[in-house]
Amino acid sequence: MTDASKNNAKGALLGLASMAVYATHDAVAKLLGGHYAAVQIIFFSALLSFPVLTVILLRDKREASLRPVRPGWVLARAAATVATGVCAFYAFSHLPLAQVYPILFAMPLLITIFAIPILGEKVGLHRWAAVIVGLIGVLIVVRPGQAELGMGHLAALAAAICGATASVIVRKIGKEERSVVLLLSPLLGNFVAMGLALPFVWVPLEISALGLMGVIALFGLTGAFLSILAYRTGEAAIVAPMQYSQIVWAVLFGWVFFNEGVDAVTLLGASVVIASGLYIVWRESTAHTSQFTPVLRTRGRTEFVTAPRASILQRALNPSARGGR
Repeated sequence: MTDASKNNAKGALLGLASMAVYATHDAVAKLLGGHYAAVQIIFFSALLSFPVLTVILLRDKREASLRPVRPGWVLARAAATVATGVCAFYAFSHLPLAQVYPILFAMPLLITIFAIPILGEKVGLHRWAAVIVGLIGVLIVVRPGQAELGMGHLAALAAAICGATASVIVRKIGKEERSVVLLLSPLLGNFVAMGLALPFVWVPLEISALGLMGVIALFGLTGAFLSILAYRTGEAAIVAPMQYSQIVWAVLFGWVFFNEGVDAVTLLGASVVIASGLYIVWRESTAHTSQFTPVLRTRGRTEFVTAPRASILQRALNPSARGGR
């Protein structure tokens, strides 16, 4: 086995470990969601992650202003990130995990679409076909007209849309904005938005619940760090597809901890969405297919305030590095 093959295998394993941690992060959020509102869970989870992020942010000692270069885009991305977390946590609380993930897996499809007006990306027939097939897969999972649709389905779809929006915005402004600004803006947006909403959903916290919120914070950061190691070790085209392993954990956690079953139709829809996403990743990794490779450089996982974008966290850990990846 060549060194490149060994590195890709190691990167894939690290990617799988990252997604296992992220899936556990989501399962804990679902457990808490039975007792607390998504707003309260996100507020305290982000608050508990703030000390670690502060240490990381202090590593960047360059004399530069925290004023955004593109304030409108930074604000839009912060709002989209906060909305992604609220909607995803709500969906986790009200739907089986195995139904939430296939809808969230539509994010690469939406990124491909949103990259056209925001990045000026040119999408050819092959990727358009993959997008259409993938969206059909989402419809298979949701089954409009056959299964009862609720706010959980709408929340999961909103999370995919907002997550895709945030990812494309990062691709647009990532080379201009400091990593400190990109990490700090969603965190501050969370404190403002969740803090204002908190009095309306407040439920007294038990110590055990606060501890689990700390677990969410820890696992969100741990998943991001493992993702960084994975992309440092292996090729992005090898590591990126590992995000779809979350569906395995969703089925397992749903069955063991939440007494959730999964039917053949859901698995069929998930397979269609995953296949289309894999095809888009493959097309973007092919030379001269994509100018911006918006999906490939998203680094897989939907970005939450409690689970920061791995590429931005990597830049913050290495302030001398530049680039929007």
